[in-house]
Parts: sequence; structure tokens; C-alpha cells
Amino acid sequence: MNIPFNKPYLTGKETHYIYQAVNSGKLSGNGMFTKKCQQFFQEKYGFRKCLLTTSCTDALEMAAMLLDIQPGDEVIMPSYTFVSTANAFVLRGARIVFADSSADNPNLNADRLEELITPRTKAIVPVHYAGIACDMDKIMALADKYGLFVVEDAAQAIDSYYKGRPLGGIGHLAAFSFHETKNIIAGEGGMLVVNDPRFEKRAEIIWEKGTNRTAFFRGEVDKYGWVDVGSSFLPSEVVAAFLYAQLEHLEQIQEKRCQLWKHYELALSPLAAAGKLRLPHIPEFATNNAHMFYVVCHSPAEQEALIAYLKERGVLAVFHYLSLHKSPFYTEKHDGRILPWSDFYSERLVRLPLYYELADDHLSTISREILSFFSTSDRI
Repeated sequence: MNIPFNKPYLTGKETHYIYQAVNSGKLSGNGMFTKKCQQFFQEKYGFRKCLLTTSCTDALEMAAMLLDIQPGDEVIMPSYTFVSTANAFVLRGARIVFADSSADNPNLNADRLEELITPRTKAIVPVHYAGIACDMDKIMALADKYGLFVVEDAAQAIDSYYKGRPLGGIGHLAAFSFHETKNIIAGEGGMLVVNDPRFEKRAEIIWEKGTNRTAFFRGEVDKYGWVDVGSSFLPSEVVAAFLYAQLEHLEQIQEKRCQLWKHYELALSPLAAAGKLRLPHIPEFATNNAHMFYVVCHSPAEQEALIAYLKERGVLAVFHYLSLHKSPFYTEKHDGRILPWSDFYSERLVRLPLYYELADDHLSTISREILSFFSTSDRI
């Protein structure tokens, strides 16, 4: 038996749409499939403006450019996140102020954000870990109070909601990922969401290498040229065509992933009830898009042992982020604050396989092996 951590799911339409894109005569970005994908998100979730990018990293970098991040500006974000969240702003010269996670889930602790704000703070970047919403009312209230911008890192948060509002549609800007490990995939790929009209026109210019090319093709200018900074952030039509095939099956994919997630929850809840491990916590204000199922062990040694135990039995389970404030690159730049909950999840969280084609018998096997591991209390 060999159960991988992830397996990309194909709906069956991907190659058909790629064939259409190839035969359309336009393979570069911002063609028919790019527009279809962007329109899908704008219509389904009410996002003001969407721009496909080659990755979520690129979308975050565009956000940093749109906010005109300058050397010395401070940007608050969780330490428990992927390096791209920080890199996008570090590239513009920002100083990253890392926030600790919450006690009940890996999202940043919104109740401790205000103490991190200084006159140099320019933005807050909440990361919706595992597709579970941060407390956006508290975050947006602080942004309003201090005149800050909010960029939602919604890489894992497609089709997830906060008090009925879609994640990615609350902050001034947002970034999504369509990496092959996400619910909806394009191999690589991402999207910038622009919710604040102040950024709409400039976002298109930055997206198109600093030119007003998009406005030219709409007939708004008689020629286009270099008008601002920018880069080549557009994905090709091949990527967009693949993505559109996935978007057409969004509800089907989400329904299946939620079934798998609930199977894990039901099977492992006796361990949680017995205090053997912790399961994901979903706040009342949040929905669950079944991006990830994880368990939280009692110690770093138990985390390591569980991963090794499952690997020996053909199940690839993995840990997740290492706290960025302790990273080799940033440790000397960090202000020295101890972030115990970020380190807690780094040292104890284990992600389990979760993908569309995960078979019922494999799902049962994984759950059974975890139950077996924790059946002996003195294993570690």
C-alpha cells in the first residue's frame, strides 16, 4: 500500500480546453480562458476585480507594489505561514512584524494585533490557514482605526466564508493559489483580487509589465506604452484553460473533499475526546472548505514519531510550516519576541492525505493506523 499526501485531480475537460486554447491562435495571457476564469470569480463571489497570475506569490508581490511598500514600512503577518507571504513585502524593503498564532488554531491572534501597530505600520496580512477564516471584523476595525491596508492571503481559502462573506472579498486586496496541492488547481497559478477601487487601474498596469496595454485593447487609449513599474504576472492561456475546467467542477470537488474531511473527523474524534490529540477547530464565524485535515500532537517527539509510523505503513503524512521568525534568513531581523503558539504548531501539527480520489478503504486505513498509534499512551 502506498498512499501519497496529495494527488492532483483532473475533471476530464482540461486537455479539451487546452486544445481549444492552442487552436485559438492566442497562447499568451489575457485571452478567452483568462477572462472566463476572472469572470467566474467576480460573478460567483462578488469580487470587484480579479487578475489571474502565474502564482499566489506573484499576486502577493503585486499587492505589495500596489500598496507602494517602501523600505522601512512595517507589515504585520503571522509567523506560521509560507515564505511567499513575507517575501513579497521583503522584496519591497518592508520590515516584517510577525504575529503569533491563536491558541485554538494556527491563524494569527487578532486580539494581540493592536499592540504590534506602530507609526510605521502600513499593512496587515492575515493568512486564512487551512481555508479557515481569521477574525476579519477585528482586523478590518484595526485597519480602519489606524489607516492600514489589509491583504488577505487566501491561498488555501477558495470557497470559504467569514460570516457569510467570501474570503478574499473582505480586505483591500487578496491573493489566491491554484497550486496542485490546492482544492482547485492549475499546476501552478494564482489570482489577485482587487476589492478597493483605488487600485483597479494600476493593478492592470502592473499586471501588464507596467504598460497600459489592457486599456489599449479595450479601446480606451489609441496606443499603449510604459507608464509604471510592473512585471510579467500573466499566466498563459494554457494555464487558464486548465483552471477553467476545474472551476466548472468546483461544487463537485468541494462536496467530495468535505465528505473526506468529515470522515476523518468522525473517525478520529474518539482520540480527541480522550485527549490523545487535537483536531482542527472551526470558529463559529467561519466555514470549512476542506482544504486540509490535520491533527495536533502533544510534543515534537510525538509529531516526528507519528509521521514515521505512518510512513512505515505506506502513508505519507507531513508537517507544515516552520516559524518564519526563527528562519535562518530572518532570525536576526526579528525583534526577539517569543511566539509560542507559532512554534507550537510548527512542532506538533501533522497534515493527513486529503485529495479528491482518496479511496474509502485508504481513508479507513489511515484513520485506523492513527488510532493504533495512539492506542499505547506511553509510545513516546
